[in-house]
Amino acid sequence: MDLQTLKGFKPTEYEEAADGYRAVGAMAGTAKDVIDNQVSAGIRAQLKGEAATAALAELKELSKNFHYAQTECGLVSTALNGFAFDMAAAKKKLDAAIEDAHAAGCTVHPDGSVGFPAGAKPGADKPADGGTVTGSAGGGSPTADALERQAVNIHPNPHYGKALAFADRIAEALKEATDADAKWAPKLRALKADDDLKVSDGDWADAQSDMGGTREAGNSYLASLPQPPKDGSPKDNASWWKGLTEEQQAAWLSLRPDTVGALDGLPSPVRDEANRVVLAEKHGQYQTELNSIPKPPANEWTWITAGRFPVKVHTDEWMEWHRQYGDRYEQLNKSLNGMNAIQARFDRTGERGLPEAYLLGFNAEGNGRAIVANGNPDTADHQAVYVPGTTSNLGSVGGDIGRMENVWRVAAGANNGSVSTITWLGYDAPQDIVKDAPFSHYANDGAPAYNRFMDGLDASRAVDSEPHRTAIGHSYGTTLIGSAARQGHLNADDVILAGSPGVQVPKAEQMDVPKGHVWNQEAKGDPVPDIGRFGHGGTDWDGPWTIPSDQRFGANQLATDTEGHSDYWKEGTESLRNQGLVVAGKGDNADLKPPPNPTPGVR
Repeated sequence: MDLQTLKGFKPTEYEEAADGYRAVGAMAGTAKDVIDNQVSAGIRAQLKGEAATAALAELKELSKNFHYAQTECGLVSTALNGFAFDMAAAKKKLDAAIEDAHAAGCTVHPDGSVGFPAGAKPGADKPADGGTVTGSAGGGSPTADALERQAVNIHPNPHYGKALAFADRIAEALKEATDADAKWAPKLRALKADDDLKVSDGDWADAQSDMGGTREAGNSYLASLPQPPKDGSPKDNASWWKGLTEEQQAAWLSLRPDTVGALDGLPSPVRDEANRVVLAEKHGQYQTELNSIPKPPANEWTWITAGRFPVKVHTDEWMEWHRQYGDRYEQLNKSLNGMNAIQARFDRTGERGLPEAYLLGFNAEGNGRAIVANGNPDTADHQAVYVPGTTSNLGSVGGDIGRMENVWRVAAGANNGSVSTITWLGYDAPQDIVKDAPFSHYANDGAPAYNRFMDGLDASRAVDSEPHRTAIGHSYGTTLIGSAARQGHLNADDVILAGSPGVQVPKAEQMDVPKGHVWNQEAKGDPVPDIGRFGHGGTDWDGPWTIPSDQRFGANQLATDTEGHSDYWKEGTESLRNQGLVVAGKGDNADLKPPPNPTPGVR
């Protein structure tokens, strides 16, 4: 880049263009929300039939287009701001070098060279002629630098060294500007979609690549912005976000949606926006990768004769495929199943009155994480945060989301204010009942994150009223909630425990909620509570460990008409109704039953 171009560069022109793209992106986001939460939701609530189904399919594609446009416009806006930032920094260096050169009596020429006047060193017989020098950027080798210093020292004109320094500064500024232009031009050219009307998984995979490229190019720009507090509390996170300008918030959402979406205390709509981008891009990446893996051989099984009897075994072809691709193929499918289940929840908004969904956390790595809310918790009068148990992972999250939909319908139907029910898969749950579930470290490791999330619901509150909050746990999830109460402030008003193997404390009064506000359910035929007496119970007496189903624990025993370990949230049951009443703040109306173990030590 030449000197005149950089001198005439106006960062505000690019910043104004960035504002324009940001405004277009915001309009696209608003259009997406209207389609999802008003138009489509209204159709689901009121219309049935082939026409309605076809309309919903078309609206879903239109929503994808607006979401993609929102994401790409955000990247373009941030890229333009990043380019303006880099160019402004280079221009500032150039302007300072030119100003200093003029102040020293030197002349800056259009090609960046610097002229210096005649002058004499002390003791010289006569002045040395003036001249012109051309600078170099980036510095040279130690030898070249030494030679330059030597040339300055032996040159008869004292202005030579100053002029050379100014010329080097000008050359450095021009190089920075040239590098910025070369860096940003391909990033901006890449921010375009295919020439069609369908947003595919490939488009979202490209968007993820675009985000990575823009983030890499914009390192300096992003580093110049206020950074999120290191290991900050939810209140710290909320204060950081509120202190950002609209442009700064947009930059963080565009370049680091994974960071924004994971911060407890930020507004739920903000976290939802960030995590939906992460979800869409990760889905595109995983589906594209899955499509590239050869399908498993159709002839998976064969029969061989072992002694006198035929034995069914995998074919050699299938075993070779499984050796190369099996683990990754299974992991991708599991993760995609979970992502599709989350998207399916988005697509159910409006069904039977179901409110809009908020994706408050998402990570596809490992077993995966997902936090999904029915209704906005920032404004809800009643909040419930449910922790699933052993074998829970991203691939199975759909069932857990469905459980909280059922709780929402019952609690919302209690006519006691607005409700938000949240599925919190924010920890690494045990994945094997035998090998993992007997150990407490999964609960102990996950409990601090649960407590931070609960505190974050206070920090993100958007209305003046305080909500009524219920912690719900199933199976090993109850152990995590007990660990959260034991380790710190649980920040809940009620606790519901279902199919609990124990909560690490021996008394309900140690669950960190008001007396009389711990509720337990044990269904007929549920084996986990019995197993739990030798696992995660409290240890304050001589005998089997105490679990919430025991009278000595002191919980309210909710009437439960389901059977087994997994039906506590089955629609139309007394088990579900009683949970919904507690969540709605009407626990006094719930039906109770005598504890199954009225006498300590007798079962």
